[in-house]
Amino acid sequence: MKAIVVLIDTLNRHSLSVYNPDTRVLAPNIERFARRSAVFGNHWAGSLPCMPARRDIFTGRLGFLERGWGGMEPFDVTLQERLTQGGVFSHLVTDHYHYFATGGENYVQPFTTWEFHRGQEFDPWVSTVKPPDMPASHKGRVNAQYERNRSLLASEEQYPTARTFQSACDWLEANRDADRFFLMVEPFDPHEPFDCPQEYLDLYGDTYDGPRYNWPNYGANPEEEEATAHLRNRYAGLLTMVDRRFGKLLDTLDRLQMWDDTLVVLTTDHGFLLGEHDMLGKNVMNVYNELAHLPLLVHLPGGAGAGRRIDALTQNIDLMPTLLDFFGLPVPASVRGGSLLALLNGQQDRLRGAAIYGYFGLDVNVTDGAFTYFRTPARSDNQPCYLYTAMPTAFRRSVRAERPEDVACGAFLAGTDYPVLRFPAGGAGPELGHALLGRKTQLFDIRADYLQRRPLDDDALEARMIRLMVGAMQEAQAPAEQFARLGLDPACAADGSGGEAP
Repeated sequence: MKAIVVLIDTLNRHSLSVYNPDTRVLAPNIERFARRSAVFGNHWAGSLPCMPARRDIFTGRLGFLERGWGGMEPFDVTLQERLTQGGVFSHLVTDHYHYFATGGENYVQPFTTWEFHRGQEFDPWVSTVKPPDMPASHKGRVNAQYERNRSLLASEEQYPTARTFQSACDWLEANRDADRFFLMVEPFDPHEPFDCPQEYLDLYGDTYDGPRYNWPNYGANPEEEEATAHLRNRYAGLLTMVDRRFGKLLDTLDRLQMWDDTLVVLTTDHGFLLGEHDMLGKNVMNVYNELAHLPLLVHLPGGAGAGRRIDALTQNIDLMPTLLDFFGLPVPASVRGGSLLALLNGQQDRLRGAAIYGYFGLDVNVTDGAFTYFRTPARSDNQPCYLYTAMPTAFRRSVRAERPEDVACGAFLAGTDYPVLRFPAGGAGPELGHALLGRKTQLFDIRADYLQRRPLDDDALEARMIRLMVGAMQEAQAPAEQFARLGLDPACAADGSGGEAP
């Protein structure tokens, strides 16, 4: 028995023809894989963005109600460790440099082996004391370290994505006679900056001749339609390049005749706005469907269930128990996700009635698959809010408090007796600064209004979604102050009453 998970970062669901027949993005190899797979239509994010999503995936529980971006905690029960204990060899191949920066501690080390391909975004790879040449003019962002890195990307084979997929193919070839292994393949692309060889832009008829624009700032879209269209072409071209490399992996599985005894999963961590809702990026806006509604394709050994559409509500936290279940290993009591095999084998028709998702310290969001509800903090100061961690790192920096005497230590979390540090989290939390600005509580019917353009005004429906949110937060073992921060009554899920705190 063998398992492969391909986690393509920033893979927009609506860019894939299996979910959106009207897409202009060319991804024939993902289409090819979809024909071998069950397609999950109601799969959602949990914690956002990149590293919080990965902690969810590796632990099978949501972390965003306790902490934002950071390392794996010493009390986390991880997929990698449980596979090792069960005699399963695990290998990671990736160019996702966040694993190797401050805030990415202890994710790769529990794998049996791992391989890192350098050069994405801010990865401190190419070293020149002399400053690199910078573009004479540009829109959006530029960065000196990335200019150094991209100086070595003269051909497609030199791109980190190409090297990552080739490494995965080589590993499979070298281990063609092995059994009981788990391979995780993680390309950073099509994460921004959206760089790819010109041939991929040419596929989309791109004629833009303005200042360089491959890396948008997050927030309101300030650009005219020509530049926005160019950015979309860049994303599309980069995704097509990723798809071509994914095709090399599929070719290897064909050649090694692995489809009959291998579970293969394709998914992502989050999406990205390319002008939808007049926004660019992620993090600083409401968590719209483009960001949280994710693709998930699963091939069972032998192709059982290929072509099925599964509409049960699933989340990223379901991947860990699925892999443990596949290898016949027990699922830890700490896990809040459920095995997808029960859905794939027809033993169950649902795993949950609601899914919550979001960023630490910001709004909490819930869906039942038919409606989405965004709940923003009840107070303008976003209090009370605490960050809990025994590994005090964040996005490329340490977590610190303005006044050390405000930091407490104790067994504060419901899911563990391990002592953690409790930091006061002001505003929108340490990672996201001003990100509460412009966000508002909203309710949408995503069956009639999938693009979330027409907020509903329905008190009874809002009360129902609040009850679902409270119940899901309780299942996730949310700290008590999170209910107060959102103005929610924790008792409402049980007694069926409304959900607003008095």
